[in-house]
Amino acid sequence: MIYSSKQNSLIKMLASLKDKKGRRENGLYIAQGVKMVSEAIKFNQEIEYIVIAEGFDASFLDCNAKTITVTNQVFEYLSDEKTPQGVLAVIKIPEFTANKPNGNAIVLDGIQDPGNLGTIIRTAVASGYSDIYLINSVDPFSPKVVKASMSGIYFVNLYKCTYDELFQVIDGYDLIVSDLDGDNLFEFKPKNNYAIVIGNEGNGVSNELREKASVVLTIPMTDKIESLNASVAAALMMYNLKN
Repeated sequence: MIYSSKQNSLIKMLASLKDKKGRRENGLYIAQGVKMVSEAIKFNQEIEYIVIAEGFDASFLDCNAKTITVTNQVFEYLSDEKTPQGVLAVIKIPEFTANKPNGNAIVLDGIQDPGNLGTIIRTAVASGYSDIYLINSVDPFSPKVVKASMSGIYFVNLYKCTYDELFQVIDGYDLIVSDLDGDNLFEFKPKNNYAIVIGNEGNGVSNELREKASVVLTIPMTDKIESLNASVAAALMMYNLKN
């Protein structure tokens, strides 16, 4: 069977996953493209459906999930990419209750750009951080975040929490805030378990977290540049504090 109508109930549900409300109501998100789908299978994500465009060779996909075929027009309707590759996976959103981190952690305080969040997730996995706490931040399971994470989304614990919930689970940890007015990052070595705090792209770290900070660190820059991209600042913090 090839699905050809955008009005089909299953197709309408899948299309709703492009929006936060649809993801929340169905508990599902979309990973797009050959690499993301292959790695979702390889790393045992809970895949509900594999969706392929008519004519796409899916013989390489070894998965027990239900595979549905749709017309190219319907596939373009389901995808938010300009040049979709013809395959996507519909994956169950993992449910994480805020818990104490396993080692050092990342706190994202009001990150709103999907590309930034996806890149931070990707860098966290690369540098060995597995617990990320999200306060007032963009939905980590939006298609743009998932794409930018480059499969990193499969390997992190993403905790959506309030300030109070965060303070409870990281009790005993040093909160290391990245901001413009602080000590030199490259001259600081952490002595205890820590959580790196990266603030909003425009407004920086909230007062709630700044007041709880154990230390504020600054990345030295020339006077020609006012600030760094949030994901770049996060990467520098993650790697330098690890060493």
